[in-house]
Amino acid sequence: MTYELIREIFNQCSNNQMRDVFVSEIETDDTDSAAKAYCTGKDYTIDKTVREDGTVIYDLVVDGLRQRLSFTPD
Repeated sequence: MTYELIREIFNQCSNNQMRDVFVSEIETDDTDSAAKAYCTGKDYTIDKTVREDGTVIYDLVVDGLRQRLSFTPD
């Protein structure tokens, strides 16, 4: 299945609401494995949310760096 992947990396600096945003297209049948590929650190957590429209969202914290991956089906 083809997804639009939006990866947001949240800024850790106080009083700075900016974040890095990367948009790409990904072909996968397993979004869990695709999300785990971004967990390259020693300490990480993953929270998964599935929306009614089929979008799968993963909130990651990898070695203290907060990220969000949104997989939206094409």
